[in-house]
Amino acid sequence: MKKNKILFIALIFSGLLLSCKKQLDVKNPNQPTPASAKTESGIIALSQGSVYFSGLGSGSLKYGGFNGSFWNDPVSYHDLMGDEIGVEAANQFINQFSCPDYVILDNGSKVLNPQSPSQQIALLRSVNTNANVDNNPFYYEWGYMYAMIGGCNNILSLVDGITFSGSSETRKNTIKAWAYWWKGYAYSRIGSFYYAGIINDGFTTTNGNYVSKEKIIVEANANFDKCVVALGAASSDVDYTAIMGKMIPNFFQIGKGAPQTIDMWKRNINTMKARNLLVNTPSATMTPAQWNQIIALTTDGVKASDNVFTGRSNTNSDFMGASSGCTAALTVGSEPGYRVSERLVNDFRPNDLRFANNFQKKVDPWIGNSDRGIIFNTRYDVVDGGNGLKDGTNDVVVFGTKAIGQYELYIAGTYEENTMMLAEAKIHTGDVNGGLNLIDEVRHSQGAGLAPIAGTITDPVVAEKELRSERRICLVFRGMSFYDARRWGVINAEANGGGVKNVTVVDKDGKVNTNATIIFNYLDYWDVPDNELVYNPAATGSDPVKNPK
Repeated sequence: MKKNKILFIALIFSGLLLSCKKQLDVKNPNQPTPASAKTESGIIALSQGSVYFSGLGSGSLKYGGFNGSFWNDPVSYHDLMGDEIGVEAANQFINQFSCPDYVILDNGSKVLNPQSPSQQIALLRSVNTNANVDNNPFYYEWGYMYAMIGGCNNILSLVDGITFSGSSETRKNTIKAWAYWWKGYAYSRIGSFYYAGIINDGFTTTNGNYVSKEKIIVEANANFDKCVVALGAASSDVDYTAIMGKMIPNFFQIGKGAPQTIDMWKRNINTMKARNLLVNTPSATMTPAQWNQIIALTTDGVKASDNVFTGRSNTNSDFMGASSGCTAALTVGSEPGYRVSERLVNDFRPNDLRFANNFQKKVDPWIGNSDRGIIFNTRYDVVDGGNGLKDGTNDVVVFGTKAIGQYELYIAGTYEENTMMLAEAKIHTGDVNGGLNLIDEVRHSQGAGLAPIAGTITDPVVAEKELRSERRICLVFRGMSFYDARRWGVINAEANGGGVKNVTVVDKDGKVNTNATIIFNYLDYWDVPDNELVYNPAATGSDPVKNPK
């Protein structure tokens, strides 16, 4: 058996071992077998574990120097390359692949990437080798998502043979909807980050037919469509709610994390489909038809009152650790693992209560080792749990906390993301004021305390600038910033119009530059991990597995 398949099977069986055992009805968690999933309680346990342990990673991939979970490592890569945060640490080369090609300071001096090889693309390719599995950043998002896909395939292979209590058809189709949703989610992440992927309906098998990222996104949306069909066959609200209440861990089921109604779930799907289109199409090449498709999907997407898929910490760190389980937790406090970006601070408008509630200016700037980065120095800390500010009677949003169970981690789409996609589409289809009204709506919902901008801006270019800043703020630490930087061309080479200008950079001597230029030149879609290709070579006729960039 191929080595990657052995790992794959181990991960899926580990899905039966999610450590919040009070949430799972596994008869003998120390000796999981395929037979243990062939009961109603067993398939529920497998459904939960395949997603929240094997896929969304409470540490199921532990190779050598890598001991992180999905949210504090692979997702943080997006936040790093999206320039929300910076890092000095070198684990899995994170300080190197988040280091831009160069910075031009206020005095005109050019500060080059201090690392070798100097360009991010060259660095990434030099470490994408199977021999480097412990430290290959390409591997981890791929590994987690294909573990999730395999687990969902196993669920689908078993569910029709299980005897259910209550309305059997509803319970069976609710579990099918769960498996199809999470397959759609995993393929969405693969197709939105990697240049190619594999479409696989097996559990213990795979194939070498690599297909393009575009085909992976088609597969993602096809699974979302299958989820809708399964939801349509769930006719008993009582039985649907009973199954959903068991598959989602109890300690997630507060705030927006309570089980969704069937209609809410369908709106979540529309939001994810809109995301798949938006983040994988350069903004400059989006057509009117595509913008109108975004409008159609988001008009029936996640609403402010809808529940969504979320996660939380608990005292046992069953899903994630409160102090280190996600980007937000690792960025808060005076001695964080990640440092807040000065460019994120640039995006706030004067008197935004979200800034006052979540940021504190340091007495002296934090200055990292200059041989490890050129843009991560910062004058700000993220306040753990916020400063308790209110906008009238409404609490201002809190960006992060290390308090157990208090941070609501958004796993998939949200009201804020859906609304901002609709706003962007409206601005690009001539309804500038309609888009600005939606920006005002999101700001109000987060307690920003800002005066409305609808009716004050008529230029779509200025409205677009407002929207871009607002997306970075209202979706902060949610793993969206790299997608946006890519589709807006920010990560491109200078010759292709990339980079940002007139931004703040604190140099190695602590001088604050307010008119700096940063040229990132990052890889837009990552190559297929060599760890996969060595044991599962591309078959004849496969699409390219390496980005030509």
